[in-house]
Amino acid sequence: MKRVLVTGGAGFIGSHVVERLVDEGLEVRVLDNLSSGSLDNLAHHKDNSKVEVVIGDLKRMEDVEKALERVDVVFHFAANPEVRVGTTNPEIHFNENIVATFNLLEAMRRRGVEEIVFASSSSVYGEPDEIPVDERAPVKPVSVYGASKAACESLIHAYSKLYGIKAVVLRYANVVGPRLKHGVVYDFVVKLRRNSSELEVLGNGKQVRSYIHVSDAVEATMIAWRESDNHFEVYNVASEDWITVDEVAEEVLKVMGLRDVRRVYRPVLHGVGWPGDVRRIALRIDKLKALGFKPSMNSREAVRATAKKLVEELNECITTF
Repeated sequence: MKRVLVTGGAGFIGSHVVERLVDEGLEVRVLDNLSSGSLDNLAHHKDNSKVEVVIGDLKRMEDVEKALERVDVVFHFAANPEVRVGTTNPEIHFNENIVATFNLLEAMRRRGVEEIVFASSSSVYGEPDEIPVDERAPVKPVSVYGASKAACESLIHAYSKLYGIKAVVLRYANVVGPRLKHGVVYDFVVKLRRNSSELEVLGNGKQVRSYIHVSDAVEATMIAWRESDNHFEVYNVASEDWITVDEVAEEVLKVMGLRDVRRVYRPVLHGVGWPGDVRRIALRIDKLKALGFKPSMNSREAVRATAKKLVEELNECITTF
C-alpha cells in the first residue's frame, strides 16, 4: 500500500484530495502550517487511523524531512492561494510557494521519494491573446502568484530530469466548491450577507473565467496521476466553458434569492480587479479528456452549487456560534 504525503492537506483543494485518497484505501499524511488551511477541513478524519496530520512548515527543512519518512508519493498543494497578496507582499508568494517547493524537492531527492503531483495554476499563462489555451501556450504570468507557480513548475521539471522524479503538473482553472474561503464566489456571498442591497465587484464585471467544481478537479487529479505514463507531464484542469464575473454575480444572487441589488464596480487599469488580475483566461482540456476525464458540471453549475454550499456553511457557523 502506498503512503501519500499531502502538503497543504488542510486547505481547500488539499482536504478534498485527502478525502479521495482515503476513500481509495491509501494511507495519508497531511503536512500543513495552517496559514490558509484549517483543521476543521479534516475533522471528519479525526479518528481515522489511515490519516495522520502533522502541523509543520515546508519552509523548515527539518519539518519536511520528517514528513517524508516512509512516503512513496507527494501531492503538493501547499501554497498561499491569494493572488492579490502579490501586489502588496510579493515575498509571501516567494517564500510560501517557491522556497517551500524547493525544500520539498530537495528533501524528496535526499530521501529517494520518486513521485510528485503538483497543484499549479492557469495564472502561469498570464493574459493570453486567444482563449481557450492548451498546455503548449506560452507561460507569461502577469502576477507574482502566477510567476511563483511557473517557477515551481521549472524546479519540478529540473528535478525530474536530473534526479528521475516522476512529476504530474496540474494547471487548475478557478476551483470552487465546499470549504472555499477565497475567490470571487466566496467574496460575493460574504459581501451580500453583510449588505443585501449592494454588491461591490472588483473590476468591470466583464472578466472571463472558467470555473471547475472541486469534485471534478479531484477526479481530474486522480486520473492524471493514475494514467500519465511520462516522467514529466502538464495538464490543464478546467470545465469546457467560461463565464464573466457578472454572470457569477447573477448565479450568486439567484441562490441567495436577492433582487434589485445595486452593483458597484471597482475597475483598475484595463477593467480588471487588481494589478496582476487578467481580463480573460480559459483552458483547453483535450489532453486530460484523452485520459478519460469528463467534467460533470459546467462553469455556471459549479458556481451555483458552490454558492448554495457556502451559504449553508456560513449559516452553520452562525448557528454553532
